[in-house]
This record gives sequence, C-alpha cells and structure tokens, in this order.
Amino acid sequence: MKLVYTGKTKNVYALENGNYLLKFKDDCTGKDGVFDPGENAVGLTIEGVGDVNLRMSIYFFEKINAAGIKTHYVSADLNETTMEVLPAKVFGKGLEVICRYKAVGSFYRRYSDYCELGQDLPAYVETTFKNDALGDPLVTKDGLVDLGVMTAEQYDDLKAMTQAITKIVADDLKAKGLDLYDIKFEFGYDAEGNVILIDEIASGNMRVYKDGEYIDPMTLNGLFFA
Repeated sequence: MKLVYTGKTKNVYALENGNYLLKFKDDCTGKDGVFDPGENAVGLTIEGVGDVNLRMSIYFFEKINAAGIKTHYVSADLNETTMEVLPAKVFGKGLEVICRYKAVGSFYRRYSDYCELGQDLPAYVETTFKNDALGDPLVTKDGLVDLGVMTAEQYDDLKAMTQAITKIVADDLKAKGLDLYDIKFEFGYDAEGNVILIDEIASGNMRVYKDGEYIDPMTLNGLFFA
C-alpha cells in the first residue's frame, strides 16, 4: 500500500487493484480537548471512535448500496479499522452537501428572519465548498454549473441522492426513537461522470435529537449500537 493522503480522521492508501483503502483513526476534531464535529482541526483522541465511525459507515453504506444508490464502498475490515473504496474524484476542491429536516444551526443563524428555531424543512439541500479559511462558503446550483464544478444533470442527481440517502438514515434513527435534524455528506464522481457518495456516514456528521434534546455524537454511537 502507498500512503497518498493524511487526513484529520482518516489516512488514504492506494491499493494495487486500483481501489483505495481508508484507515480510520481515533483522532477527533475539537478544541481545547472537547469533541466538536464542526471544528476544522484535530483536538483530541478518543479510543475506539475510529471503530464506531467505521461500523456506522459500513451499516449505512451497505443499506444504501442495497437500495441501488451509487457509493464508493466496496468492503471493510473491522479488525484493521479499514474500508476499501472505489476511486472517485471530488467536485472542485471538495464539496459538502447538507440535508436539513429542521431549521437549526447555521441555517437558523442565516435565515432567522424568515423561520422559527426547529421549524420543519422539506429535506432542504444546500452545498458548500470545502474551504476552512473561507468558512465553507455556500454555493448554489447555478454557481456550481457556471463555475464548471459540475453539470446541471450531476447536480440534480446529487440532490435526489442526498434526499434519498437522508431518508434511509432518518428512518433507521426514527426506529430507534431518534430524530435526525440534519446530516452532512460528501460526493464525488467516477470515471464515467456518475455521482457517487464518498467519505463516511458517521455520528459526527449528523445532528440528532431524542425527545427534543440534542444527542452528542459519542452518546449517539452508544444508542445506535445498543
């Protein structure tokens, strides 16, 4: 294996078969020793967090693949905390996609003149460029197309896939008495230009509540796999 990228929470290796291997780490984003999925730097190490992030990713990737939605997931090895994935290119320099069921977080801060905190949203999809220095700026469909980041057809596929995947996750959480408020994904595209879900599906990428109370990601892991 050849190390091709060292990330905050995962390392990426190239495999001889043309695929890639993601090695999940116990490093977490945060500040002053406190876990915060919204931070852009590693703030602490929590033993076992790489394992639970991989377990949740396996669980949902297999369910999403079974639903006929394209992802980069091939297989995983829990003993090595690794996941084999198909090669994919990111859109631009990296694109994050958020699907929102409730008006909370940055959505509410931006649009509080037009909504109430916790107001229902109809699987609202927004896209942001991955850029820590600029605070992950929002970008519209027209912006993505006009800047040559993706085609209009790719955006339409991305939006439909995001809403379908979010429903799969939300329905599963609902069955466990948990409410999904919003979730963040990353997408890329394969050699044929098909949009595919990449990266991971872990508790740190979703905002979940139980009986109106926010559930932090580490507590969510425990509830999910109870």
